[in-house]
Order: sequence, then structure tokens, then C-alpha cells
Amino acid sequence: MSRRIAPALVLLAGLLAIYLAAPLIAGVHEARLARFGAGDFTTLLRACEVSVASATVSSVLLALGGIPLGYVLARVRGRGISALGFLVQLPLALPPLASGVLLLFLLGYETPLGRLARNGLTDSFAGIVLAETFVAAPFMIIAARSAFTSIEPELEEVAATLGRRPLEVFLRVSLPLAGPTLVSGWLLAWLRAFGEFGATVMVAYHPYSLPVYTYVTFGSEGLPAMLPVLLPTLLIALVVMVASGLFGARRPRDERRPRIVLQAVAPLAVIAPAVARAAPAPAALALNLHKRLGEFSLKIAWAPRATRLAILGPSGSGKSLTLKLIAGIERCDDGTLLVADRNLCHLEPAARSLAYVPQRYGLFPHLDVTGQLRFPTEIDPQAAAYWVERLGLRGLETRLPSTLSLGQQQRVALARALSRRADLLLLDEPFSALDAPLRARLREELLALQREFSRTTIMVTHDPAEAALLADELLILEGGRVLQAGRTAEVFRRPASETVARLLGAQNPGRGIAVGADRIALGGEVVLEVAGPALESGRRVGWSFSPGAARPSASGAYEGLVCGVLGIGMERHLAIRLGDALVRIATGRMTCAPGDSCRFDIDPAAIQVWPLE
Repeated sequence: MSRRIAPALVLLAGLLAIYLAAPLIAGVHEARLARFGAGDFTTLLRACEVSVASATVSSVLLALGGIPLGYVLARVRGRGISALGFLVQLPLALPPLASGVLLLFLLGYETPLGRLARNGLTDSFAGIVLAETFVAAPFMIIAARSAFTSIEPELEEVAATLGRRPLEVFLRVSLPLAGPTLVSGWLLAWLRAFGEFGATVMVAYHPYSLPVYTYVTFGSEGLPAMLPVLLPTLLIALVVMVASGLFGARRPRDERRPRIVLQAVAPLAVIAPAVARAAPAPAALALNLHKRLGEFSLKIAWAPRATRLAILGPSGSGKSLTLKLIAGIERCDDGTLLVADRNLCHLEPAARSLAYVPQRYGLFPHLDVTGQLRFPTEIDPQAAAYWVERLGLRGLETRLPSTLSLGQQQRVALARALSRRADLLLLDEPFSALDAPLRARLREELLALQREFSRTTIMVTHDPAEAALLADELLILEGGRVLQAGRTAEVFRRPASETVARLLGAQNPGRGIAVGADRIALGGEVVLEVAGPALESGRRVGWSFSPGAARPSASGAYEGLVCGVLGIGMERHLAIRLGDALVRIATGRMTCAPGDSCRFDIDPAAIQVWPLE
């Protein structure tokens, strides 16, 4: 796709490009004046060998230390780490000669290290390596830090919850994803080490490196002898730059390679019973968690008895934080997490026997579907094969996440989680990234899946419809505090407060006074009949029902004045005055106009009731 670029930018870019190319053009033009017999070819060859070897040794040392240091700088927070990040970049700001002087203070003849090494750290190959390592280190460290910073920490968190230890997470997730940038940074550090002169000439004038030999030849032979000396430098630099272009770029995977099959798949009717038998029994769960993050404080005590659980609340209430505390991604300040009478609070995520699916599914970009499913520890191959077939993933085994739709990505994430022998399945808003039709379809799909595995599932959501459909018990949070917990049907029928009722999506909210165990006076001699636990007579209460819970009927128990007709999507609702409240009901087949009197029934079991202060 062509792009329009401002002419001023093109002019400035062109001026700098011309200036950078001009010395090379000038060197080619002056080649006719070169004196190829002026230098010492044997010494030049030896200097090339010294520079290539020292730059390679230096770069290997930088890879061994610089990549881990870049990872630490990218992942650890604190003033000390910030100071360290500033300090390791200091060689970039120092003139090379100043770097050499500082190294002499550390490595020179009269220093403790110099005496310990019997003066072998200066005027030696080791001295060249040490000087080059010092000046080239920032290039490797900065590249590593940038590469690891660009990786979503969520991917490492998911890998840990799938049973991988920290070193495995680094080697199998972080390092492959950062690889292209690390290769480019490593080659850049190699070039910087190869071309280093200032620090090298101060620490190790002998043996000659190529830059030092170039300086010596210029001083003795003059400019005409420089082109033969510079030619090896230019050729080596060109080779490294070409290598950087070839290996530093992310290359697409070949989608035409032979398909990988997890294993031969028997019919679902045969596999399903075996998978069900192998699935772990539901684990008893009890939470007592405390966590403070800045001004926010989370405090939860919950001991559910069901296996399909949901945590519901507004944004910022602590839902996802609770899930991360259970997974071990975040450490709780105090408390217990009992799963099957085992306290997991002080265990690493890899040791907690769970599977975690974050909001964006946490698929590893460098692994195809087969690689995703083989990644967890304690994987059940038969279960993996079953879920591939059950979730419609057959034929996608060689596809990378970037080539999958959101719905397919979610299915891969679920299949990966379900393929692991784990006590808990944690789902963090699994439908938040999907459009409405796909969300509705996948909700139903997950509901069907829940009937096929027995492990305890904890789902985080802010959608009460999801919670009502997919959970048997609810925990409702706001501001880090538990507002209510209990069986889903009971919580929906009797919210603990108006706040809870609104979080549960209360519609048509009104107020009244309980005048019996199952009656609420609304004003204007209207009495609402409700079902459920007995009400405390004389208590002020709030109430609500969904428009679909009311049915217009010529002989309905309630009568109200139609105040308006509302279009809600494909439906039409009547706005009706009922006692002191204005409610909405579905029109059904009845035609009413504003000002008409309308009779209707309300399902008593569908009416929510909560106490008012």
C-alpha cells in the first residue's frame, strides 16, 4: 500500500542518507590511488583474526550475561533496578578512551585484579576481549530489554499456570518470542566489538586488533595505504549486516509442511467415557485471601460447595486479581487457599495443579495448535485428542494463533486447559473479546462442555447473564469486598442490597414495603405477589423483574396506565405506571397505546427482592 509522506520529511531523510553514503562513494572513487603493496599483509591477516576472534568471544560473553540482564531489567521493578538500568548504559555515553582509562583502573598492573592475573589482563587477547565487552555490552542489554518488554507478561503467566517452572518459561516462551530482536542485538554488539578502537588501544595495544592496526598503518604509510587495510573491515561488516537481515527478521512459518497429528483418534463415543473416567474429581475449595495493591485492598472469604463457580463484579472490583491470586500469578499478603484440604498459598503457579485461560486466551504466538496442546505438563494425550475433536480443531493442528479467528483461539485455549490433569479451571472473562452473536454461541458451547468434565471451574465475568447460565454459585465483589456469595438462583432471587441487584442487571427497579411473607405494597393500593424466602413484614424493600417476566393478559392480576411504547431492538416494550413505579413489560400480542389501561401478570418467581437501609 502506498503512503503519502510529507515532502519536508523526504528532504531531511534524503540529506542524511546522502551524507551516510558519501564516504563509501568517495572511497570507491579514490581506489585508483590505493597503494596495495604498502602494508604488511601477514600482520593485516593476523589483525583480522584477532578482531574476529575477540569480537566473537566478547559477543558470546554478552549473550550469556546480557540476555538474562535484559530480562531482569524488563521484568523486575524497583529503584535499584532502575539505577542498574541506567548504569549499564553508561559506556554509551563515555568516550571510548575514557572507557579504556576506567578499565585500566580495574585491570591495570597495580590493581588487585591485575596482580591476581599476573598482568595478563592488559596488552593481551584477554584485554582486547574485556575492552570490547565493556563498550559493546549496552547494545546487547538494550536489545534484550526491549525484546522482553515487548512480550506480554500474560504469556509467561499462562505458561507458569500450565505447570512450567520459571526457567522453562524463559527458555520455551520468552526466549523464542524475543529471538529475532536478540539476534539483531547480538550482531550489532558483535559489530561494535569488532570495530572498537579507543578502549582497546588503552587496555591492549598489542596484539594488534584490526582497528589498532588501521591506526598504526595510517600513521606510518598515510592515506593511500588505507583502502587495502579497510577492505577486510568493510567486507566483514557487510557479511554481518546481511546475516542480521536474514536471521534478525521474523520469518513466517511454512503452512504447507506435513500436518502434525496428536494421535490417532477413536470415535468420540468411545473416547468420551475414558476421558470422563480420567478427569480429576472436583476439589473442595476454600478461599481466605488478603491483598493490597497501593490504595486498593482485596479481602475475600469464600467456601463454595458447587463445581461451577463465577465471580461477578464491576471493573476494578478485584475479580481478575482474585483469579490471579488463586493461580499464584499474584502473591497474597495473607490468608489461605485450600484445594482438597491442601493450602496452595505458598506454592509456585507451576505446582498448583490448575489451568488458566486469560481474557485474551494466552496462546503462544510461536507455537501452532499442536504445540499449544503439548505445552502443559501432566498432559493427558487421550484427553487432548478428544478435545481437539470435540471442539472442532481437527485440521487446524499446524495453524499459528495469528491465522485463527477469535472463536478458534478461544477453543484452542480451552482445549489446552482441559487437556491437563488439573484440579481447577480458571476462566478470566472468556467471552469479553467476542462479538454478541459469537459470544452467545460460545456460551452455549461452554455450558455443554461443563457437562463433560467434572473439575471445578471458576469464571470471572461482569455479565450477569453469563453468570446465571454458567455458574451454580456466585461471588459478588465491589471495591475488593464481598457483597454476597451463595447459590446462583438464591442470589438472583434475593440480592443482599440494591448495589448487588444492579450488578445482577436489575430492571424495572422499584421500592415498596413488605406487608406479608410474600407481598409488597407499591402504593396506590397495588400489592405485588412474590415467591421465595419469607419477607419481614413492615420492612422497606427494593424489587425488580425483567420485561419478559410480565405477560399482558385481559384477565391479568395487575392493571396499570400505559405511559409510552418503547422499541428495544427487535422487541417492543410498554412503559406502564404500576403503583408508585414505572415499569417496562414486553408487549406480546397485545396492542396498547399511551393513555390506555393495560392488564398483565408477573411471574412471582422472577421477581427479585432486596432489603433497603
